[in-house]
Amino acid sequence: MTTYLNFIDGEFVRGSGPTFANHYPVTGEVIGEVSSAGRSEVDAAVGAARAALNGPWGKMPVAERVALLRKLAAGINARFDEFLAAEIKDTGKPASLASHIDIPRGAANFNVFADQVLVTGTECFEMDTPDGRGAVNYSIRRPRGVIGVICPWNLPLLLMTWKVAPALACGNTVVVKPSEETPATATLLGEVMNAVGIPRGVYNVVHGHGPDAAGEFLTTHPGIDGITFTGETRTGEAIMRAAANGVRPVSLELGGKNAGLVFDDADLDAALEGIGRACFANSGQVCLGTERLYVQRGIYERFCEALAEKAKGFAFGDPFAKTTTMGPVISAEHRDKVLSYYAKAKAAGAEILAGGGAPEVDGFNGGYFVQPTVWTGLSADAAVVTDEIFGPCTHITPFDSEEEGIAMANASPYGLATSIWTANLGRAHRTAAQIEVGIAWVNSWFLRDLRTPFGGAKASGIGREGGIHSMEFYTELRNICIKL
Repeated sequence: MTTYLNFIDGEFVRGSGPTFANHYPVTGEVIGEVSSAGRSEVDAAVGAARAALNGPWGKMPVAERVALLRKLAAGINARFDEFLAAEIKDTGKPASLASHIDIPRGAANFNVFADQVLVTGTECFEMDTPDGRGAVNYSIRRPRGVIGVICPWNLPLLLMTWKVAPALACGNTVVVKPSEETPATATLLGEVMNAVGIPRGVYNVVHGHGPDAAGEFLTTHPGIDGITFTGETRTGEAIMRAAANGVRPVSLELGGKNAGLVFDDADLDAALEGIGRACFANSGQVCLGTERLYVQRGIYERFCEALAEKAKGFAFGDPFAKTTTMGPVISAEHRDKVLSYYAKAKAAGAEILAGGGAPEVDGFNGGYFVQPTVWTGLSADAAVVTDEIFGPCTHITPFDSEEEGIAMANASPYGLATSIWTANLGRAHRTAAQIEVGIAWVNSWFLRDLRTPFGGAKASGIGREGGIHSMEFYTELRNICIKL
C-alpha cells in the first residue's frame, strides 16, 4: 500500500493532520493512504517557498530557469509509464485516454511556458517634458511571489502543471494542494524536481481536504501572494473571500453547464464525433464538456437517435485494456451524485434515450461506474438542464431559429465553453460572438492552442491563463520612469 507524503523544501514529510484512504475508482478498493498537512506543514511549505524565492531560484538567470523547465518536461517523459500508472490508479481513466492527453500535456506545459517566457516583452513609451529633454517609461516583469495552486481531480497532472509551469517560468515558487482524491502525480513530480536540480523549496506539495484543512490553511495564509484554482464555483467563492484578506489576486476556472449548438446544415458525422467526445470523454468529468445540447429541429430526431447509439457503444472494464473506452467516475460520493441526477431526470418525466443508471461490469462491480446517458423532453428549468452534474450525460432540446438557439445557450449562470456546428461561416461568426463564454469552438471541441486566453465568464470564473495571459497573472508589472 502506497503512502503519499507531503513534499516540503525538497523532502517528503509526514503531516500532522489525519491520514485518509486513497481509493482505486475501478474497484473501490483502498490502495493507499494520504498524510495530510496541518497548519505547521503549510507554514513550513510557505516558508520554504519564500526562502527559495529570496535565494537561488529568485537570483537565477532566465536562461537557466528555462533549461531546468525543459529538463522537467524530459524528466516526466522519461518516467512516462510511472506517471501513467499513478494517474490511472488515482482516476480510473482508460490508459488510451491518459497516455494520449494527461501525461503528454502535463509534460508539454513546461516546454510551452519555457518558450513563452523567452518571447514575452514589455512596453516602452517616450514622453515630452516641459524642459524639452523628455523622459522614457519602460516596464519590467517581476515574479508575483509565492503562489498557492489548488488543483482539481479530473485532469490532475495536466491541470496542475498548467499552473505550476507558468508560475515557475516567471520565477515564482509554489505550494500545491492537489485534490484529496488524486494525490499521486503531484507527489511523484517532487521526485522529478529533485532529480533535475530544481532548488529546494521552489515546488512544495501539501495534501489534505479543503475547509478547516490544508486547502483553507493555504488560501488564508498571509505568506501567499496569489492563488490559482480550478474547481467548482462554491469553492471558488470561498477562495475569493479568503484572498480578499491581504488583497491577493486570484485566477479561478470554475464550474460550467456548457451548451452545444448543432445547426441543420452541420456535417452530421463530424458533429456526432465531436459532441460524443464533449458529452462522454473522461466519463463526463471535463469542465469543458457539454451537458446541454441544442439541435435544430430539421435534424433533431436523427441526431438524438445517433447520439444515443454512440452513448450505448462504450466499453467498461480494466483501464489498462485496449478495449476499454470508458472508466468510472472519481469516487463513490461522486457516483452517487451523478446517479441522483439520473433519478431526478426520470422522476421529472425525461425520455431516456440511452443509459440512465449504473452498469454491471464483470470483475469490477465495486467500481464507481455510471452509464453514458442521453435525455430529451425536459423543460429548461429541470435540474439536469440547470445544474452542473459532471458526469457522462447530456439533455437534448430542439430549437428553430439562430436567435432562439443563442438565447437557450445563454440561459445559464455559467459561461465556460460552447461548441457550434454549422457549415455557414457567417452564422458561425455571429453565434460565437454572442454566446457568453470564455471559449467558443466552431466545428470542433477541445482543440486548444496553449497561447490563447483560457477561462470562464459569469459564474464560470475570473481571469485568463494561457500564453501571455498567464504571464500577466504570474508577474507584477513595474513601470520605471527615467527623466532625460
